[in-house]
Amino acid sequence: MHGDRHGRTDLVPVRPVARHEVLLGGRRAVAEALRAGRAKRIIAVAGSRNNEGMREVQRAAATAGVAIEWSAAGDVERLGVRGHQGVVATVDLPTELDEEGLARLPLPADAIVVVLDGIADPQNLGACGRAAEAAGASALVSRERRAAPLTVAAVRASAGALLHLPLARVVNLSRTLDRLKDRGFWVFGLDHRAVESIHMSPVPPRPLALVIGAEETGLSRLVRERCDHLVSIPMVGRTASLNASAALAVALFGYALRPDDRTPHDRTTTEG
Repeated sequence: MHGDRHGRTDLVPVRPVARHEVLLGGRRAVAEALRAGRAKRIIAVAGSRNNEGMREVQRAAATAGVAIEWSAAGDVERLGVRGHQGVVATVDLPTELDEEGLARLPLPADAIVVVLDGIADPQNLGACGRAAEAAGASALVSRERRAAPLTVAAVRASAGALLHLPLARVVNLSRTLDRLKDRGFWVFGLDHRAVESIHMSPVPPRPLALVIGAEETGLSRLVRERCDHLVSIPMVGRTASLNASAALAVALFGYALRPDDRTPHDRTTTEG
């Protein structure tokens, strides 16, 4: 039931949630789930602060034609969703693509595909997805083994961005990079050992596969060998490195999305 103009609402008990239903909490994540057409039910705490975040959820729900079920705070708490910020949605998570699915995915001529080599933490996957989607990337690619899957925790960490961005998890990352090259992609890797920094390097060409490794291990050897070019992010402070999502954001917004200076690249792999 909707509240009136004074903010009063008619409380309704929370209907049971089926075991197969996935619960997602948080105002921004729920709003993005609605925009992506993946929210089936919206359950909100009656009397939640009428701030911009909740108004955004209500606008998205109205546009999507999904009614909000206003319930008591205790009923919403019993759903067991941590950090829900007063609103929970039942959602359909996107299906992860495999290597063949990625090969069939239509990609524009100027596409950026972000490739994650060994990102195992769902929070880091979500943060990387948020940076990639905000930068207009066309897809996110990750390893199938020893890498974070698409989960509610990852979606929440992405603020809902992973509901918009195709995610492919592939068995062989090196082979996938070769197949992207066959489609005309340039493969650029972030490597702290590379001599050339993102400030020295010209804007990378498109379509571009931008590869980033885990904070602890960096790029794996076979993936590094597949890169046409390797660049580093210069560090001037005492911190030795950035985490993967921060490094990706720097590389996307401070390097890949710079105005094109038309300086040509060749396909010589930088050994750094």
